[in-house]
Amino acid sequence: METVKIRRHDPSGTVEIVLDRPDALNAVSTEHARALAAVGRGLAEDTTMRAVVLTSSSPKAFCVGADLKERASFTDDELRDQRPITRAAYTSILDLPVPTIAAIQGYALGGGFELALACDLIVVDDTAVLGLPEVSVGLVPGGGGTQLLARRIGWGRACDLTFTARRIDADEAYRMGIADRLVMSGQAREAALELATHIASNSPVGLRQAKRAMRLGMDGSLAAGLEIEDAAWRTAAFSADRKEGIAAFNEKRDPNWPRTGA
Repeated sequence: METVKIRRHDPSGTVEIVLDRPDALNAVSTEHARALAAVGRGLAEDTTMRAVVLTSSSPKAFCVGADLKERASFTDDELRDQRPITRAAYTSILDLPVPTIAAIQGYALGGGFELALACDLIVVDDTAVLGLPEVSVGLVPGGGGTQLLARRIGWGRACDLTFTARRIDADEAYRMGIADRLVMSGQAREAALELATHIASNSPVGLRQAKRAMRLGMDGSLAAGLEIEDAAWRTAAFSADRKEGIAAFNEKRDPNWPRTGA
């Protein structure tokens, strides 16, 4: 796990996943993808976790995407064999059951941009540069970009970025709705951790069930989504968290959540 590190920020329950391959600007090699997938799978089972922040140890880049130097020597069979490994890395972030936040400074290109899109919220500082350059090198975004970007900003804007392969700066990313927070240079990690701590102060059961309902309901019919929401409401409403939350509200105090997740 040398290229992906975990930092725990207690007592908030926030977990920081640090992409730590700075010499390669966190380019996603086969081993880097394996490490990220393993970290994500492990955290998915962690019931003490309340929020996740995905950051980089490099001041120059969040992640520049696939390791094209490694791929340059691949045979077709080797590239084919790598595919499920890289897919597992992106899926492990997308499937985390708690709110997730990407903190971007510098470059977030290709698969790096897609890692950010796999998160629920994106914080960028004013050095951020984002883009999906895949079609310019004979590929298509393969880490979820063709699906997640359109869901985030709409069909036309997603087509613009995907078909032109152009890069955008932090201001444009914020205007387009890709970034949810825009902060000054060097402040993305701090701002993301502050946001995560605020989120993590809420009910662990409520957070997990709200995310579940939103994720599962977004692609179906309204009627199906409302049924998913009802199931999530029932899980939260009959939990110990709801009892503690109501008691704390009436007693004008901060809640002491009795559970860590659901």
